[in-house]
Amino acid sequence: MFKCLFAKTPKDLYGWFGDYSSWTELAAESSGYGAEVILEKTKNAILKVKNGEAVYERDSVNLPKKEYPFPLISFLMHSAASKRKPLNVLDFGGSLGSTYFQIREFLTEGVCASWNVVEQEHYVACGKAHFEDDQLKFYPSIAETLKAKEIDLVILSSVVQYLEKPHEFLKELVAYQFPFLLFDRTAFHHGDQDLLCLQIVSPQIYSASYPSWFFNQQGFLSHFQNHYQQIAEFPSYVKGEEAMLINGKELGYDKGFYFIHSSGYA
Repeated sequence: MFKCLFAKTPKDLYGWFGDYSSWTELAAESSGYGAEVILEKTKNAILKVKNGEAVYERDSVNLPKKEYPFPLISFLMHSAASKRKPLNVLDFGGSLGSTYFQIREFLTEGVCASWNVVEQEHYVACGKAHFEDDQLKFYPSIAETLKAKEIDLVILSSVVQYLEKPHEFLKELVAYQFPFLLFDRTAFHHGDQDLLCLQIVSPQIYSASYPSWFFNQQGFLSHFQNHYQQIAEFPSYVKGEEAMLINGKELGYDKGFYFIHSSGYA
């Protein structure tokens, strides 16, 4: 899922705008995530990484130097050590394996048994055709993934804020009782209610716009307080996401959280 990469993008043209009351109306006014250009550009960028022609991809853009999400890597390894076995990872909204290819040198046989991306159906079809192998798999839903294997850790990186009904999703996620949950690059703001914005993407990346939430942090965390222990919180590793512009003001920020189920897996 896209996040702003270019600090010099004019703030009055691209970024996050408005305070909308209806996802449906906002979605009707925006191009959405399903545009073929997004999938095609993402596929081509990740294929370059897979084939050794580029070192790193983020949000469909090949970058010259890899940036590692060290909190994510650390908690992935902590989870494997706690379970005393390699993990079956579910990467919800994981594109065509962006995070997998970003950290694959750390996904040794003692850490990761399988990496399972849950995505939109056209991404799943593309993933199966161009990227799937013995370790990396693609599924259209959590339920379909669980038919194939038992999941240990769920990673949700820059994705929950792009769901129409994120709180309903979080309730469903908690009900699965996965041993470990790891949120990264999740959008919050300093207000006391969730904020719904229109995100306009810089054409330097691709021409698109779509709805995007900024959560009230306390309300977000309330989903986990009765079922999970919060082990850590951490800022985004991406420069600029610690203070994000909403309507031209530094009102938003990206953050991550690591949870262990209260039944005790550590």
